[in-house]
Amino acid sequence: MGSVTATVAPPTDSNVIRSFRTFSAIVVAGFRRYATYRQAAVAGVVTNTVFGFLRCYVFLAVAGAAGTVAGYDRAQLATFVWAGQGLLAVILLWGWTDLADRIRTGEIASDLLRPVHPVTSYLATDLGRAGYASISRLLPPVLVGPLFFDVYLPRRWATLPLFVFSVLVAVVLCFGCRFLVNATAYWLQDVRGAMILWTLGSGVLAGLYFPLRFLPGWLQVALWFGTPFPSLFQTPLDVLVERDPTPMQFGLVGVQLGWAVLILLGCWLVQRRAERRLVVQGG
Repeated sequence: MGSVTATVAPPTDSNVIRSFRTFSAIVVAGFRRYATYRQAAVAGVVTNTVFGFLRCYVFLAVAGAAGTVAGYDRAQLATFVWAGQGLLAVILLWGWTDLADRIRTGEIASDLLRPVHPVTSYLATDLGRAGYASISRLLPPVLVGPLFFDVYLPRRWATLPLFVFSVLVAVVLCFGCRFLVNATAYWLQDVRGAMILWTLGSGVLAGLYFPLRFLPGWLQVALWFGTPFPSLFQTPLDVLVERDPTPMQFGLVGVQLGWAVLILLGCWLVQRRAERRLVVQGG
C-alpha cells in the first residue's frame, strides 16, 4: 500500500503567502466556531468569578498579617488569582478531545487527506478559540477583581508586551501538550487514563491551584527546566505581577518558548509515526 504522505514542492513566496492565508482563515473559523457558544461562555465566566473570590480570600489569608508570602504581596496575589481565572479558559488545560474522538471513530482518515497538516490545522483552530476566550473569558474576571480587591498594576514598560507574548506561547505550548495526550488514542484507543493523568498533573504543576513559588527552591528549578508545566500558567502570571527582575522575566519566557518549540516538534513526530502506523494497519 502506498504512503499517504504527499510530495511537497520547495517553498516559494506565493506558497508562503497561500499557506499564511490558509492558516489565517482557519484561525478565523476557529474564532467563529467558539463564538457561537455564548451561554457556555457566560456560565464559565460566572463559575470562574465565584472561584476567583474563594481563591483570592484563601491566598490573602495565607499572606496573613505579614502581607507577603513567597515574594508576593497582597496586591500581587490578587492579580495572580484574577488574571489566572481569566487565563484558565484562554490557555485551556482541559476539555479538548477533538483529536482523540476523531481517531476513535475513524474520522481522522479524512483529516489526513486534507492539504493542511493536522497539527497545523488544529493549532490554527485553537488559536482562534483562544482569541475568542481572550475577549469573553479573560476580560470579565480581570475587570471584576479590582472592584473588590487591591490589585497590582504593572510598572515596567516591557511587562504588558512580554505578558501578551508569554500568553501566546503558553497557548501554543498547552495545545501541543493536549495534542500529544489526544494522540495516545492512535495506540490506546481509549484515552481516559491519559486524560486523567493530564488533568491531575497539569493543574497542580502549572501553578493553577497555587503559585509554584510556594514550593522549595530546588523543586521549582526541577519543574521549570524538567517539565513544561510551569510555562503554562506560572510564567505568564509571574511576568504580569512582576515577581522577578526584568532579565529573569525574559529568561523565563525564553524557557517557555523553548518548551513550546520542543513540544510542537514532538507533535509533528508523533503524528508522522501515527500515520505510518495507520498505513501498516491498512487505514
